[in-house]
Amino acid sequence: MQKEGLPKQSLPPLYRFCLLMMGDATKAQEVFQSTMHEAALRAEEVEMEEHEISAKAPSQIARLEPAQLAIWIAGAPEPQRTALALFYLDQFDHEDLLALTELKTAEFARHIANGRQQFQGWLNATFPLEKSEPA
Repeated sequence: MQKEGLPKQSLPPLYRFCLLMMGDATKAQEVFQSTMHEAALRAEEVEMEEHEISAKAPSQIARLEPAQLAIWIAGAPEPQRTALALFYLDQFDHEDLLALTELKTAEFARHIANGRQQFQGWLNATFPLEKSEPA
């Protein structure tokens, strides 16, 4: 029932729940993907606090599960969500990114910068820095 090569811990909890409820890996994957797609489409507009990018950000990010990053990006407002997703997929050159997002260079850069600062705020809330650690 479980995909070969994937330890149980690496499967998102929602997928594991779907698998338990459906009893069929194919159906569970369809439900899981449909749910994630709907969640991305229905992302709520939320004001996110921006923080200066921390030198400790790489160590904070290393503590993330891949699904956590995907969920955070899915919750970002448009067009920032699309800009971040496309930028971090690292599959497109600069011109392609601008064409896909229909943004000008300055707008795209602003969305990426704001997204990174908001992500830093979320990282700080999720993985607080020790008081002795510089930001």
